Amino acid sequence: MTAPVKGPAAYFPSIEKKYGRPIAEWKDLIRASPLTKHMELVSWLKNEHGLGHGHANALVAHTLAEDSGR
Repeated sequence: MTAPVKGPAAYFPSIEKKYGRPIAEWKDLIRASPLTKHMELVSWLKNEHGLGHGHANALVAHTLAEDSGR
């Protein structure tokens, strides 16, 4: 049995379903943005791409955490 996904990644299936883009595409958009601060990126996703706060926050948190581990 697979353990349930926790943290920001738990939002990924609903993000893909609601907004019609794969998570990899959202992460590419975040990484291509000239913005670097968490809340700036969250606001940008909300204002420019119509994401809800929780979904935008999850994408940014997961992407920035991934990038800090590189």
